[in-house]
Parts: sequence; structure tokens; C-alpha cells
Amino acid sequence: MGFLGGFTDRFVIALGVWPFASIMLTLPILAFLYNRDGRLRFWSVVGAYLSVLYALGLVFFTLWPLPSGDSGLGITYGVPPQLDPFAFIGDISKDGLTAVFQIVANIAFFVPLGFILRRGLHRSLEASAVISFATSLLIETAQLTGLFGIYPYSYRTFDVDDLIWNTAGALAGWAVAKLIERILPQAQCVEKSVQTHPGIVQRAVAFLLDMTIVGIVGYLSMALVSTLACLLGFDGGLHTGIAGSATVLALFVVFIVIEVLMPWVSGGQTPGGAFVRMTVEGHPRSERYRLMFYGARMLIIVGCLIMPPMIIVVGIYYLAKRQMPYDAIP
Repeated sequence: MGFLGGFTDRFVIALGVWPFASIMLTLPILAFLYNRDGRLRFWSVVGAYLSVLYALGLVFFTLWPLPSGDSGLGITYGVPPQLDPFAFIGDISKDGLTAVFQIVANIAFFVPLGFILRRGLHRSLEASAVISFATSLLIETAQLTGLFGIYPYSYRTFDVDDLIWNTAGALAGWAVAKLIERILPQAQCVEKSVQTHPGIVQRAVAFLLDMTIVGIVGYLSMALVSTLACLLGFDGGLHTGIAGSATVLALFVVFIVIEVLMPWVSGGQTPGGAFVRMTVEGHPRSERYRLMFYGARMLIIVGCLIMPPMIIVVGIYYLAKRQMPYDAIP
């Protein structure tokens, strides 16, 4: 219990960060699953969230706590690496169960990785071994280099035994996933066709992907204009104003391009919609009704962005009609 107690604070931190990080990290996982499988199953969503929790836990367990103060590990001196692959034998004879628990922990930490590689990503045994070893090596290198140079010295031990036990744990997880597949085989992927009547989750993933593109373009435009303003000699206040105006303009233009122009010429597919294989146009319309459709769609989207409570109204309408309000346009 004393050994396990040393990891309690790290697990609590991982749980605390998880709800916020999952918003950013789970989206690309869900988009990948949509693109690969053509649909999103309930257990796929659960697996995506648990995978994010596992990744955060792995980071905090292996790299936390960080050095602090003005003396000690990572600040004024480092921890020498352990390069003897048989050092665990001496550790067991000297420390007994504590050393055994450390080995078991190193194996257990990587069992979920092997399970995810097989069950979630469909990687082969060879590929899983390489990915697991590379992941462990990345962590050990971060420990050896003081988190890649952030600290002048290493504050955790680079241990070659950890590479062995971690990889072994991942392979054990891969074997467990392989065994489970014999009992609970995975459902076959649906035909990779464009969904003309996508569900609310698929719509949400596509929209978030589109807004990610809009945000990236807006940030890049702000950085570009800020740099140009500095090079031209504008003072901070002026260049900040110019950058802000350019960002708003870029966001508006990119938003119109992604949500109106691109789906107009591609049969209703935005970039995010194309990635998750869906279209916002459920059936063909004449040009006049298409204008009405996209006009109504833009009003609803902008309304939801400006007045978040409107999302509840739209959600209730979708639950009742199984379509968005603008889909009612003939």
C-alpha cells in the first residue's frame, strides 16, 4: 500500500486534467474512427475517452512530479542512467517485494497500450511491439534528458529494464485483446458511403473539425499580420489592433468558405463532413431552395454561436424530428 500510495497524487492529477484534455484529444480520435469505420458505436466513444485518460495517466505516472526550487534532482545534479538489463535481479534480492511491485507496475502500465493497439487500432503484433518500445523509449529519453532539456539534469532514472518490462506489458495487452476477439468479435465496418442523414454526434464531430480549421487559419492570420506590423515599425497597440481586425476578417471569410462555398460546390460536404463521410444536404434541391437552405443553416449556426441557449432549442427539435430545422426546407 505504501508503494501504491506514491502514485495517488499523479492519478488524481490525471483525473483532474482529463475532462479538459479529452475535449481536445478525443475529437481527432472520434474523427479517425468515423473515417475508418463509417460509423461511431457507443463502445468506440467510451474507448476513446478511456484511451485519453490512459495517455494522461501514463504521462503523469512517468514524468511527474517535476523538479522545483533551486536545488536537487534536475536543478543542480542529475540521476545516472541504469544500463544493466539484469539489474532487476539485484534489486529483488535487496529490496524484496518493493522491487517486484515496481516490475509489475512497469508491466501493468503498458498493458492498456497493447490492448488499444490491437483492439482499437488493429495493429499487428510486430507493429505493436515497435510502437510500444518506441513509446517507452520516448518516456525514458524524456527522463534522461530532463524533459528534453527543460531541466539541466535528469530528475528521473533512465532504466533499460523499464524498456523491457514496458514492451512486455504491451505485448501482454495485445495478447489479451486477441483473446477477447475470439469471444467478442468486433463488428464489421459499414460500407464507406456518404451519409445523407447523419446522426447528431456525426454532425457535431464534423462541425468541430470545421471550426478547428477556422481557428487555425484565424490564429495563423493573426501571427502573420502581427509579424508584418512589427517589421513595418508599428507600435504594439496599433499592431495589436491590426492583428485583431485581420483575425476577425479571416475568421469570417474562412467560416463562409467552409460552411457555405465548399458544401455548395461539393454536394453539401464541408471539410469536416468529408472526413467523416457525411453531407449536410439530405436530398437534392433546386438552386432557389438551396439558397434558402444554406441561408437558414447559417442563421442557426451563427445564432447558436452567439446565443448558446439556442443549442438546447435546436437539440430538442432534432430529438423530436430527427433532423435539423433547415432540413425541413423542401
